[in-house]
Amino acid sequence: MQSYGLSDPGRVRKNNEDFLLVDRTQNLYIVADGMGGAQAGETAARLAAETVLEVMEKRPNPRLKDLEEAFIEANERVKRTAANDLSLEGMGTTLVGLLHAGELMHIASVGDSRIYSYYNQELTSLMEDQTWVNEVGRRLGIDEDTLKRHPMRHVLTMAIGVGNPLRVNTRTISNVPGMQLLLCSDGLHGVVGAEAIAKILAADGQDLQSKAQTLVEAARNAGGPDNITVLILQV
Repeated sequence: MQSYGLSDPGRVRKNNEDFLLVDRTQNLYIVADGMGGAQAGETAARLAAETVLEVMEKRPNPRLKDLEEAFIEANERVKRTAANDLSLEGMGTTLVGLLHAGELMHIASVGDSRIYSYYNQELTSLMEDQTWVNEVGRRLGIDEDTLKRHPMRHVLTMAIGVGNPLRVNTRTISNVPGMQLLLCSDGLHGVVGAEAIAKILAADGQDLQSKAQTLVEAARNAGGPDNITVLILQV
């Protein structure tokens, strides 16, 4: 499977608290969006992603359950690290990961970093955001225009290092030739709409690097208020 990832601090933030990981030996792909201020967000994102990889390296023929357990271990490790260092208190991170296992792809997510599939001219978000907007606002029937301005619009309902117990969203999809998959932080999907993302992924004659660069530039052109991370996979 081909892949290309790119991370950019955006136009407002001085540091980049996002982290992406690609390990082709384990066929593991991860995007994390850290939070916590100073260096804490960066620490949480890197620690969570590297913990998942470490766990998966110890599992022969890993599957979906292994990926879920790796997320749970990442949660515990981030919490332990924060508890032992006051400068890291309150740190956390979103986490979305994909494990390519032959004809199947196993996916896990916590928070609001997303994974999309693009196939047959259709862009589909494969997981539900763990956010107040998605889990509370929409269920209360609040209209979308109001939700875009709501003071709770940026609030996560779950994150690595914060959730206890942790709720990990998981699913398995088939490996379909020609499918593209996009893992991204909300620095992209928070400012670039689904239609624009789909148009970039659909571009004929563009390699994955060019598409990733175009996605990042689209987010920067929309103001780039947050760190922007994209990781595109081509089946």
